[in-house]
Amino acid sequence: MPAPRIAIIGAGPGGLTLARLLQHNGIQCTIFELDQERSSRNQGGMVDLHAGTGQLALREAGLWTEFEKNARPEAEAMKLIKSDGTVIWDENDMESVKTSQVSRDRPEIDRAVLRDILLDSIQPGSIQWNRKLVRVEPLEDHTFNLHFTDSSEHGFDLVVGADGAWSKVRPLLTDREPFYSGISIIELEAKEASVNKPWLSNFTGLGSCFMFDEGRALICQQNGNDTIRVYAGVRQSETWIKECGIDWEQQDLARKNLAELYFGDCHEDLKRVIAHEATDGLIPRPLYMLPVGLIWEPRPGVTLLGDAAHLMTPFAGVGVNIALADALDLARALVKRKGAFESDLQGAIGDATKEYEGPMFERSKENMEKTSTGLQLHFSADGIDHRVKRLRARAKHIEERARAAQQSG
Repeated sequence: MPAPRIAIIGAGPGGLTLARLLQHNGIQCTIFELDQERSSRNQGGMVDLHAGTGQLALREAGLWTEFEKNARPEAEAMKLIKSDGTVIWDENDMESVKTSQVSRDRPEIDRAVLRDILLDSIQPGSIQWNRKLVRVEPLEDHTFNLHFTDSSEHGFDLVVGADGAWSKVRPLLTDREPFYSGISIIELEAKEASVNKPWLSNFTGLGSCFMFDEGRALICQQNGNDTIRVYAGVRQSETWIKECGIDWEQQDLARKNLAELYFGDCHEDLKRVIAHEATDGLIPRPLYMLPVGLIWEPRPGVTLLGDAAHLMTPFAGVGVNIALADALDLARALVKRKGAFESDLQGAIGDATKEYEGPMFERSKENMEKTSTGLQLHFSADGIDHRVKRLRARAKHIEERARAAQQSG
């Protein structure tokens, strides 16, 4: 049986999950990753995996046991606070954490740990580091050459763009590019928080702490390596980071200016988080997104997954989950056609990508719409009230379900 040459561009969660699923089912592939090596870039904070998407993909990849060993159930605890400092929802006692787990079924894990699990699961030698893709060249025989900054690789039957927001594979399928979402985030950090920043650790709680307000938001997140990440978000123009007058290189002064200029009328605790507590790093990031409902005509031998296919802002917590669901669906479609590789390789691959893309478009549209709603609520004056209303309704449902179970027993 001829083995298709499959290139996966990008070693994020989606690309790595696809590689693991393919290799787990006897289909070889090569991953090309921009990073110089596995630890060269910060992987970010936590991610929660949902039952029907991220969890399902890891189960089929044979990685659920490893995930459970590294999951952080306590990190599901949620604290919601208003701009005046009023705490209106707090799950930071173990009984509340257990209740939140039952209701959400979304165990948390540090992104870096999840990536390590995936990296350790793929076959040695199947990932090539420090490969910056410049362009993909389609050939007359319907194969593809990959041109990197330092060399080229030839003759791939399938190229999967899992290369994020500014994908070099996407132009083969659509000319649509990411556009600015209207939101910029300043990412802050406190390391060894339990020792160096006990006040911030207590303020944040076991999991995440959220403050939503008109045009601004503040999110604190406990990570498993005793680091707390803080995200201060503002609704501003695309050029705000460069033109706001804050010198981001002068980090101590920048934090104080950010707190006073954009959170100045908030409670002192919230300003303290920004100006004096999360003092171990500062990264300003404008947030981009692709158009809701983006689709393209199928092209045999090329497809996209994750942010390359449906970049969205993080305000619904679905990005990684949808990327893993993409990987699972594409892997299933390819595995189903393994028997046809010998007789009609290009046809089998074309049929697989077409089968994958239809449901992927529907899923991405639904979740991009959900994320757009999340963005509006995160940066609205009644966003916290809306979140609390949902949480109370969910808690009531759990209580009613438990009561019914007791009565039937």
